[in-house]
Amino acid sequence: MNGKHTSDGSTASYYELPKGAAELQDLISHRDMNAQIGEIFRACYRYGLVSHSPRIRDIKKIIFYANAELERLEKMALNE
Repeated sequence: MNGKHTSDGSTASYYELPKGAAELQDLISHRDMNAQIGEIFRACYRYGLVSHSPRIRDIKKIIFYANAELERLEKMALNE
């Protein structure tokens, strides 16, 4: 998905699954997500569903990776 897309509030093409997508990794690759965003995406998807990762662990993981991504973006902005 290159460039910005607009939506009128109804369903938008950027929510359509790419052809051949069978699992989360397909979506992560399709959107060229970096490690932080991929981890957030995975934790959001499994949120509260697996015994080895209760909701508190998942939300802490989401916050940790979101903060790491924010820090990365802020550093990039300073270097522009």
